[in-house]
Amino acid sequence: MTIWRFDAIGTRWEIEGDLDSGDRAAVSDLIERFDRDWSRFRADSAVSRLATAGGVLESADAAPMLDAYRALSGATGGAVNPLVGASLEALGYDAAYTLTSGAAVAARDDWSEVISWSAQRATASAPALIDVGALGKGRLVDLVFAALDGVSGDLVVDAGGDMRVRGAAVRTALEHPFDATKAIGVVELQNGALCGSATNRRAWGDGLHHVLDARTGQPVRTWAATWALDAEAMRADAVATALFFEGGPELAADWGVDWVRMSTDGKVERSEGWPGELFLARPRVS
Repeated sequence: MTIWRFDAIGTRWEIEGDLDSGDRAAVSDLIERFDRDWSRFRADSAVSRLATAGGVLESADAAPMLDAYRALSGATGGAVNPLVGASLEALGYDAAYTLTSGAAVAARDDWSEVISWSAQRATASAPALIDVGALGKGRLVDLVFAALDGVSGDLVVDAGGDMRVRGAAVRTALEHPFDATKAIGVVELQNGALCGSATNRRAWGDGLHHVLDARTGQPVRTWAATWALDAEAMRADAVATALFFEGGPELAADWGVDWVRMSTDGKVERSEGWPGELFLARPRVS
């Protein structure tokens, strides 16, 4: 097997498997299409067009992602919301990466009235900035993984630590959110997906980072890092986001997703079925 490394959607990818040039071209085209549809950092993207004038975004990804957002929003009392893009921009995490913070802006809480969707499209009835950061990378990992279904043997699709694997088990460390040279535990991933999120990634200014409570537009302060395991990367990614809020563990239980999270004061919680090893003494079981 070979490892193909490249940068896309603002992260480092590593795909390990017996890919040929046709496989690589298919993956590159798929990622470009997804980015052109859903990236709020591209002026030519469909979501940038919706942010300016509303309208229709033709995409088979709309229904899976927005259905999951509806579940996330319901489970977290509205803390997770796909219209959080305007809130991120207000704090400086905008298309130009100004990283200059203004006043916090709550996301529209009527997002499911502004945005409607069907199997092949999303429609914005008014200008609205969609941000799929809560689960979009996981969705793209799943799409790439599916595109490589015909590749024989073991396969690893890793997008900046959000990964899905087939075949031989992959032993993966859970990076300590306060010290990247350390791990808080390890897990063996086999025929499934692992996704994580942490407030030390995409952080800027005075305590600002990318995980916002959509109800306030403010960064979360209680939890520092989360990880989730599932058969599919999008569901793992979605739960990893939900775990920063009340209701996250309940959603994980409903979906059958195992998880770990670490608070900003160093305490660790995990699901009862978490299969990995944790190096911290007596993590709380939830």
